[in-house]
Amino acid sequence: MPSHHLPNTAREPAGLDSPDPWRVVHASRPTPDERPVLESLFALANGTLGVRGGLEEQSSPTQGSFLSGVWERTPIEYHERFPGFARTSDTRIPVPDGTRIGLRLGETLVDLDEGEWLAFEQALDLRAGCLQRMLQWRSPTGVTLQIDAERIVPLHQPNLLCIRYRVTSIDYSGPIILESALIASNTATEQGDDPRMGARVAGGLSITTSDADHTLASICQRTQHSHIRLASGQRHRLPATNVAFARAVIEDAEGVQQHYRAELRPGSSIVLEKYVAYAWTPPDGGDTLASLLDAVAMTLDEAAKQGFDVHRANQSKACEAFWQEADLQVDGDDAVEQSLRFSLFHILQSTGRDGSGSVAAKGLTGEGYEGHYFWDAEAFVLPVLALTSPEQARSMLQYRVNTLERARRHAREMNHGAGALYAWRTISGDECSAYFPSGSAQYHINAAIAFAIGLYVDATGDIEFLVRGAAEVLFETARLWLQVGYYNPRRNDAFCICQVTGPDEYSALVDNNYYTNHLAQQHLRHAATVASKLASKRPEDYARIAAAIDLSDAEINAWLAAADAMYLPVDARLNIFPQDDDFLDKPRLPLAAHGQHEHRPLLLDMHPLTIYRHQVCKQADVLQAFVLAGNAIDKDSKRRNFDYYESVTVHDSTLSASTFSVVASEVGYADKAYRYFLDTLRVDLDNLHGNTSHGLHMAAMAGSWLALAWGFGGMRPVDGRPAFAPTLPATWNGYRFGLQWQGRHIRVEVNASGVAYTLTRGNQLEVLHHGAPISLHGGETVHVPLTPVSPVHNIKGVIFDLDGVIADTAVVHHAAWKKLAAEIDIPFDDAIGERLKGVDRRASLEILLEQASRSYSEAEKEALATRKNDYYRQQIQQFGPQQLLPGARAAVESVRGAGLKTALASASRNASLLLEKLGIADLFDYVVDANHISRAKPDPEIFLAAARGLGLAPSECLGVEDAAAGIASIHSAGMTAVGIGQPQALAGADLLLPDVAAFDISRFIKT
Repeated sequence: MPSHHLPNTAREPAGLDSPDPWRVVHASRPTPDERPVLESLFALANGTLGVRGGLEEQSSPTQGSFLSGVWERTPIEYHERFPGFARTSDTRIPVPDGTRIGLRLGETLVDLDEGEWLAFEQALDLRAGCLQRMLQWRSPTGVTLQIDAERIVPLHQPNLLCIRYRVTSIDYSGPIILESALIASNTATEQGDDPRMGARVAGGLSITTSDADHTLASICQRTQHSHIRLASGQRHRLPATNVAFARAVIEDAEGVQQHYRAELRPGSSIVLEKYVAYAWTPPDGGDTLASLLDAVAMTLDEAAKQGFDVHRANQSKACEAFWQEADLQVDGDDAVEQSLRFSLFHILQSTGRDGSGSVAAKGLTGEGYEGHYFWDAEAFVLPVLALTSPEQARSMLQYRVNTLERARRHAREMNHGAGALYAWRTISGDECSAYFPSGSAQYHINAAIAFAIGLYVDATGDIEFLVRGAAEVLFETARLWLQVGYYNPRRNDAFCICQVTGPDEYSALVDNNYYTNHLAQQHLRHAATVASKLASKRPEDYARIAAAIDLSDAEINAWLAAADAMYLPVDARLNIFPQDDDFLDKPRLPLAAHGQHEHRPLLLDMHPLTIYRHQVCKQADVLQAFVLAGNAIDKDSKRRNFDYYESVTVHDSTLSASTFSVVASEVGYADKAYRYFLDTLRVDLDNLHGNTSHGLHMAAMAGSWLALAWGFGGMRPVDGRPAFAPTLPATWNGYRFGLQWQGRHIRVEVNASGVAYTLTRGNQLEVLHHGAPISLHGGETVHVPLTPVSPVHNIKGVIFDLDGVIADTAVVHHAAWKKLAAEIDIPFDDAIGERLKGVDRRASLEILLEQASRSYSEAEKEALATRKNDYYRQQIQQFGPQQLLPGARAAVESVRGAGLKTALASASRNASLLLEKLGIADLFDYVVDANHISRAKPDPEIFLAAARGLGLAPSECLGVEDAAAGIASIHSAGMTAVGIGQPQALAGADLLLPDVAAFDISRFIKT
């Protein structure tokens, strides 16, 4: 089953086309359908306060402001309730929105929908952390205004919104009134047919008091069930004397307003600076409304004294510091760099700094998923922040420390006598999922938190955080695995974990989910290692922690025993890791049934049981284990699993593409890595999943950076050191990224000439480059080749590919496939042609038919393959020695001259005919008959067959290829791989050559 969200090229969305990597711009009048999407894209936040990007003058049902600490608790109603079911749900609810500024020309209310938009631009300035907007508008009566607005949600002031609003007259003379409002009538979106959006909220915020005068307008509210009290207020600064306060308005159900009057004439302007502040209590907090109002008034007073320019400068300084650490650049694609910066900016501003919360699935940009925190905060977002903004990563983990007692309580609710189980989705720390098969059953959230703690401590060396709560989290969550797992005598006493759900929510309540078992194994070993280190280095702290939770050496030994016995089977027939005990036994979901839904996930159209009965993945599951804990798994295993699970994954989750990109990079699938990278990179800018209006996908945005740094950059923590294995995407000239490691800052620069590692801050650090240690010193740059120089081997035979190595027959194949595609009305472009490179005829046909509007029978497929082959054979009848690539004959002759054997491993069934036409058939000792090869490259079958034909062991052979699939095939066969062509596409090769003429057999033989 092919992925259905896999774009071939980056698509620029309508109206979001800016060559400036630092500004995301919308420069056309938004349609009604575009408005909620743009509100999400242009949202501002600071981890505590989030404000969607609607226009000041326009009322919108989806415009809103949110506070991470303001939410309502609603009882969950069940027709049948069982023990341990979640009893309440937390829902982050809209707070009074202070973005609204209405206009009146005389007594006429300005309605932007009724006028003419002469010019418009809304831009998110990523360098300044500011939303800017310009509109030239002509009224129905013919008068013209220009409106300029700037908006900041300061990173340095968690409860403040700042707006500078300017109206300039082009040709209007007369009075103007600015009606600045604090709107309190927004309520949480009601639940509909999409479970990802909306909620049934009982209660919400109700107004207790409101007030307004010439200085301050305020609203006091409280929630009904969570018992949170909130005070909101606004005040203004008038930089010029031509604006005067007119009146205050209190609307009981709507909110409060302050109006300002001025006179305009052509060429003149009025400016209003607006400040909105909030103060709130924790649930059941004791602060009085008076104290909350005092806090709001103090914040507003100080904000107005400083003025907008000071806040803007402070915001720019804070953003500059972050960008200096991120140190990001993409040479050759400004749109990609812009998208990466856009993603990083939203991660930066959606994450708190005070430990009171984590990162919600939609950040603070919308109401999707009710503002809940999930496992993806630790598995996707935290790795980015641990390496770019570690204080925010610590804040995320501090939230888990703060909610440990609730995790213990949840474990008891789930009948576990010891340990802690973190809620699958939550705000307060209590479980909020009413559907336990894809909620509470996802025990792997514990392992994600353990992974995050480990990565954070590796990256920072922050042992203090361990002894001040994080170690206790690590131990309490580790001990839960022995509560839920057991030694199974039917599986040779392997440690099994049953009735859980892994990351793939299209398979629920399964036994021995591979991801869960693998991450549990790592969790148990990591917890034991931390216990040992703390006992050695911080014995008093360790003794205190162990006594507090009654942790013994015997229990730690039990953790290690369970980890060693963990059940992690390999399927004997497919040689892959089964996703769970039953997954490979299920039938595959028919492609046609899902192809009709396009961007609609299966969960919106099928009963869960229908999905569960099929072999279909919502997102990466086994592959996710490779990303978080795959250092010990060999690339061949990863490649085989990638090939299989890609064929059954529909990528209905936005978490999926980045994982596939990272793994594709690691196993040498450069083209797939880049296509999946674009998918995660553009998920919101292109609204690929059709729900950007609900808020932005934080984990997918984090995934775009992971695909860059962990994928193309090959970054992994290895034994306490940062390790890299960089590759270069074919469409880029180069790229750069920075990361922090234990107080140092490393810059990694990659281009076609090699890799440069610079320690820009710190004295000394050792990193790994393709496994080889490199010592970095402060301020110095070390240059190394993109891939290591291949060592000399005792090679006895060389196996050549044909297309692109000996002769350029790929263009003939391309033309034949293109002709066939046109005849059956299937789109065909260069990207599809690249995917067919090095792939046998039948596999190529399957790739081509991914775009077909109907299914084809086996007989029809065989006829199509034969037709394509006829076109190809017609062309090669004209071939002769002149079609040999320069240096090809000399390369093969040099191998024979060195006393080595030669073989040809081509997927073409016409290989023997081609060799005769080219006049080099006598130069090969063995030619693999492709008719006897059942599995296409990257499977190693064809290269293993060539080695057998030569009578050599695979380790005695060298393979020469021009395609990524061929390089992967050579490596899977256990051979050294030489790549012919562009380094960007053949990053996995042991040696890269620009062409076959550069081939020198002396590099590989001992003299």
